[in-house]
Amino acid sequence: MKAFLDENFLLQSKTAQVLYHTYAKHQPIIDYHCHLPQAQIASDHQFANLTQIWLNGDHYKWRAMRTNGVNESYITGNKSDYEKFEQWAKTVPYTLRNPLYHWTHLELQRYFNVHEILNEKTALKIYEECSAKLNTPEYTVRGLLRKMNVALVCTTDDPADDLLLHIQLKKEGFEIPILPAFRPDNAMNVDNVESFNKYVARIEQASNISVASFNDYLKALKSRHDFFAEVGGSVSDHGLEEIYAEDYTDSEIEGIFNKIRSGKDLTLEERRKFKSAMLVYFAEWDWEKGWTQQFHLGAIRNNNLRMIRTLGPDTGWDSIGDFQQARSLAKFLGKLDSENKLAKTILYNLNPADNEMMATMIGNFNDGSMAGKIQWGSGWWFLDQKDGMTKQLNALSNMGLVSKFVGMLTDSRSFLSFPRHEYFRRILCNLLGEEIENGELPNDIEWTGKVVSDICFNNAKQYFGWEELIKK
Repeated sequence: MKAFLDENFLLQSKTAQVLYHTYAKHQPIIDYHCHLPQAQIASDHQFANLTQIWLNGDHYKWRAMRTNGVNESYITGNKSDYEKFEQWAKTVPYTLRNPLYHWTHLELQRYFNVHEILNEKTALKIYEECSAKLNTPEYTVRGLLRKMNVALVCTTDDPADDLLLHIQLKKEGFEIPILPAFRPDNAMNVDNVESFNKYVARIEQASNISVASFNDYLKALKSRHDFFAEVGGSVSDHGLEEIYAEDYTDSEIEGIFNKIRSGKDLTLEERRKFKSAMLVYFAEWDWEKGWTQQFHLGAIRNNNLRMIRTLGPDTGWDSIGDFQQARSLAKFLGKLDSENKLAKTILYNLNPADNEMMATMIGNFNDGSMAGKIQWGSGWWFLDQKDGMTKQLNALSNMGLVSKFVGMLTDSRSFLSFPRHEYFRRILCNLLGEEIENGELPNDIEWTGKVVSDICFNNAKQYFGWEELIKK
């Protein structure tokens, strides 16, 4: 019987162990999509205790605690930090076979060198030991990034954000580049008249451009896109239920914009046409600058209306949606490609039923102009676990070139989430190692090791054009 989470965790063969320890383990981390708060990086924040860094804002843990019957006061309520942690510790033993069980103990080991199993009996000792370490100089936010060998981070930023903290970090010369990513979801969301018009006012203020027409609105947004590029941004991101690819005319979009600006609700058809037009404009701007565009598709968000009214959005009430993705995605990418305006693109699906569709969709638009121009992103959100990653890697291998894959990202708000890269790397090495030992792949460790290193680090560095930024 193997020990739990030892040095060969998830590595089921000698070859897998060689691949991981020689070619994957020590590769730096490029976290090209996450939600880390840049304010905490800029201030080099120091968390007071384990609850503050580990539980605050972690929807994965919150959902597990709720499922385990923990009262909300111990999750998002007013209980003390230790009382909240104690309830999490009581929940952990019940997370067996949930990725949280692996992540929890990986994070305790990698950040704090704690090898005990977290449960009700060990809670106080682990809390005190980890909290004490968090109050030492090497455990500031920047220290944690260094500890995990992070080479570059892309945050997620609204077009109206001032990016002052990114500018500050750049001026300071912080050795780990912290880059903004352009996330214009709010700029195209016309489902609520009042919210959209408030957002237009934000864009006016950020751009210093008065918006009296749709062309003014585009001009203001384009100026923000240009500003992101000046600050160092070269990535955009969209979090959508589905791609919108309705037919429209310029005059229709101008009329729709004028209608919502006058305070009138839009029809469903009008909303879809407006979103379709905005996606094309954003994609063309990305192409003009040589950026990479990312599309996270398929989440159905904020489903529990009672709890949304109590806690607000983005508090752990989201799930996988069953939207039809293929036809509109093909139409959208095809329109851009036919006009030679298709930027580098990464597609992520939340519904595993879309795996093979995504794996084949990217092949429709990989035109030989560069390696892996259109990517199918790593298992996302509910799929960034052992089964989800394995299925994604298998489908990509079967229907594309996994050797050109840009690898893992955290998509996290937590500074303790970087072992997810290790988790992914171990799974990747185990798959390849097993097939070598089964005679399904040649016993060429040097070549396979190169592919592993590329997927873990080199492909992303080259794909995003960050060779000069990353000194590691």
